[in-house]
Amino acid sequence: MLIIATLILAGIILMVVELLFTPGIGVAGILGLASMAGSCWFAFRDFDTRTGLVVVIINALLLVVLLCIALRSKTWQRFSLGTRIDSKVNEFSGSVSVGDLGLTETRLAPMGMVRFDNLSCEVKSEDNSMIPAGTRVEVTRVEDNRIFVKVTTNNQ
Repeated sequence: MLIIATLILAGIILMVVELLFTPGIGVAGILGLASMAGSCWFAFRDFDTRTGLVVVIINALLLVVLLCIALRSKTWQRFSLGTRIDSKVNEFSGSVSVGDLGLTETRLAPMGMVRFDNLSCEVKSEDNSMIPAGTRVEVTRVEDNRIFVKVTTNNQ
Protein backbone atom coordinates (compact mmCIF):
# COMPACT_ATOMS: atom_id res chain seq x y z
CA MET A 1 0.00 0.00 0.00
CA LEU A 2 3.00 2.31 0.58
CA ILE A 3 4.04 2.12 -3.08
CA ILE A 4 0.53 3.09 -4.19
CA ALA A 5 0.48 6.14 -1.89
CA THR A 6 3.99 7.10 -3.00
CA LEU A 7 3.05 6.87 -6.68
CA ILE A 8 -0.07 8.99 -6.12
CA LEU A 9 1.95 11.62 -4.22
CA ALA A 10 4.69 11.62 -6.87
CA GLY A 11 2.05 11.95 -9.59
CA ILE A 12 0.45 14.96 -7.91
CA ILE A 13 3.84 16.61 -7.34
CA LEU A 14 4.83 16.06 -10.96
CA MET A 15 1.50 17.46 -12.17
CA VAL A 16 1.99 20.59 -10.04
CA VAL A 17 5.51 20.96 -11.45
CA GLU A 18 4.03 20.63 -14.94
CA LEU A 19 1.42 23.31 -14.27
CA LEU A 20 3.71 25.81 -12.60
CA PHE A 21 7.17 25.42 -14.07
CA THR A 22 6.94 23.61 -17.42
CA PRO A 23 3.60 24.49 -19.05
CA GLY A 24 2.42 22.44 -21.99
CA ILE A 25 2.63 18.71 -22.38
CA GLY A 26 6.08 17.93 -21.08
CA VAL A 27 8.05 15.24 -19.37
CA ALA A 28 6.78 16.13 -15.88
CA GLY A 29 3.13 15.86 -16.93
CA ILE A 30 3.63 12.57 -18.72
CA LEU A 31 5.58 11.14 -15.77
CA GLY A 32 2.89 12.39 -13.37
CA LEU A 33 0.13 10.66 -15.34
CA ALA A 34 2.25 7.52 -15.65
CA SER A 35 2.86 7.54 -11.89
CA MET A 36 -0.85 7.83 -11.16
CA ALA A 37 -1.65 5.11 -13.69
CA GLY A 38 1.03 2.96 -12.06
CA SER A 39 -0.64 3.41 -8.68
CA CYS A 40 -3.90 2.16 -10.20
CA TRP A 41 -2.12 -0.81 -11.78
CA PHE A 42 -0.46 -1.79 -8.48
CA ALA A 43 -3.79 -1.46 -6.66
CA PHE A 44 -5.53 -3.80 -9.09
CA ARG A 45 -2.60 -6.24 -9.19
CA ASP A 46 -1.80 -6.45 -5.47
CA PHE A 47 -5.29 -5.99 -4.01
CA ASP A 48 -8.85 -6.71 -5.06
CA THR A 49 -11.01 -4.91 -7.61
CA ARG A 50 -12.71 -2.73 -5.01
CA THR A 51 -9.36 -1.33 -3.78
CA GLY A 52 -8.31 -0.69 -7.37
CA LEU A 53 -11.52 1.23 -8.02
CA VAL A 54 -11.02 3.27 -4.84
CA VAL A 55 -7.50 4.23 -6.02
CA VAL A 56 -8.86 5.19 -9.46
CA ILE A 57 -11.53 7.38 -7.83
CA ILE A 58 -8.96 8.99 -5.50
CA ASN A 59 -6.67 9.75 -8.46
CA ALA A 60 -9.57 11.21 -10.47
CA LEU A 61 -10.70 13.38 -7.55
CA LEU A 62 -7.17 14.63 -6.92
CA LEU A 63 -6.75 15.55 -10.59
CA VAL A 64 -10.12 17.35 -10.63
CA VAL A 65 -9.21 19.31 -7.49
CA LEU A 66 -5.81 20.18 -8.95
CA LEU A 67 -7.44 21.30 -12.20
CA CYS A 68 -10.01 23.44 -10.34
CA ILE A 69 -7.26 25.11 -8.31
CA ALA A 70 -5.20 25.72 -11.44
CA LEU A 71 -8.11 27.23 -13.36
CA ARG A 72 -9.04 29.74 -10.66
CA SER A 73 -7.95 33.20 -11.73
CA LYS A 74 -6.52 34.13 -8.34
CA THR A 75 -4.10 31.20 -8.48
CA TRP A 76 -2.23 32.67 -11.44
CA GLN A 77 -2.33 36.28 -10.18
CA ARG A 78 0.29 35.33 -7.58
CA PHE A 79 2.69 34.40 -10.37
CA SER A 80 1.97 37.34 -12.70
CA LEU A 81 3.93 40.57 -12.93
CA GLY A 82 2.15 43.20 -10.87
CA THR A 83 3.97 46.29 -12.13
CA ARG A 84 2.97 48.29 -15.15
CA ILE A 85 5.66 49.05 -17.72
CA ASP A 86 5.08 52.37 -19.45
CA SER A 87 8.46 52.97 -21.07
CA LYS A 88 9.11 52.73 -24.78
CA VAL A 89 12.17 51.70 -26.69
CA ASN A 90 13.88 54.33 -28.84
CA GLU A 91 11.92 57.28 -27.51
CA PHE A 92 12.43 60.23 -29.80
CA SER A 93 13.65 63.41 -28.14
CA GLY A 94 11.97 65.68 -30.71
CA SER A 95 15.06 67.62 -31.80
CA VAL A 96 14.38 66.74 -35.45
CA SER A 97 11.50 68.54 -37.12
CA VAL A 98 9.86 68.71 -40.53
CA GLY A 99 12.12 70.35 -43.12
CA ASP A 100 15.43 69.41 -41.45
CA LEU A 101 18.14 68.16 -43.80
CA GLY A 102 20.36 65.19 -43.13
CA LEU A 103 22.79 62.79 -44.76
CA THR A 104 22.12 59.05 -44.92
CA GLU A 105 24.75 57.05 -43.05
CA THR A 106 23.40 53.69 -44.21
CA ARG A 107 21.23 52.63 -47.09
CA LEU A 108 17.53 53.21 -46.42
CA ALA A 109 15.78 50.01 -47.50
CA PRO A 110 13.28 51.54 -46.57
CA MET A 111 14.69 52.10 -43.06
CA GLY A 112 18.18 53.15 -42.11
CA MET A 113 20.30 55.69 -40.26
CA VAL A 114 20.53 59.42 -41.07
CA ARG A 115 22.76 62.02 -39.43
CA PHE A 116 21.17 65.38 -38.67
CA ASP A 117 23.99 67.72 -37.56
CA ASN A 118 25.35 65.81 -34.53
CA LEU A 119 22.33 63.53 -34.04
CA SER A 120 22.06 60.09 -35.67
CA CYS A 121 18.49 58.72 -35.99
CA GLU A 122 16.73 55.76 -37.51
CA VAL A 123 14.38 56.94 -40.26
CA LYS A 124 12.10 55.52 -42.91
CA SER A 125 11.84 56.63 -46.52
CA GLU A 126 8.50 58.28 -47.25
CA ASP A 127 7.68 56.21 -50.32
CA ASN A 128 9.32 52.95 -49.10
CA SER A 129 12.02 53.32 -51.73
CA MET A 130 15.69 52.45 -51.38
CA ILE A 131 17.96 55.42 -50.81
CA PRO A 132 21.73 54.81 -51.01
CA ALA A 133 24.15 55.86 -48.28
CA GLY A 134 25.56 59.38 -48.62
CA THR A 135 22.34 60.84 -50.06
CA ARG A 136 20.94 64.15 -48.81
CA VAL A 137 17.42 63.72 -47.38
CA GLU A 138 14.74 65.99 -45.93
CA VAL A 139 12.32 65.22 -43.09
CA THR A 140 8.77 65.16 -44.44
CA ARG A 141 6.88 64.18 -41.26
CA VAL A 142 7.35 62.90 -37.71
CA GLU A 143 4.67 60.51 -36.38
CA ASP A 144 4.70 58.38 -33.21
CA ASN A 145 8.46 58.79 -32.73
CA ARG A 146 9.10 57.76 -36.35
CA ILE A 147 10.84 60.07 -38.79
CA PHE A 148 9.94 59.94 -42.49
CA VAL A 149 12.32 61.35 -45.10
CA LYS A 150 12.57 61.82 -48.85
CA VAL A 151 15.46 62.57 -51.16
CA THR A 152 15.97 66.32 -51.38
CA THR A 153 16.84 68.35 -54.40
CA ASN A 154 17.92 71.23 -52.14
CA ASN A 155 21.75 71.42 -52.05
CA GLN A 156 22.25 73.53 -48.92
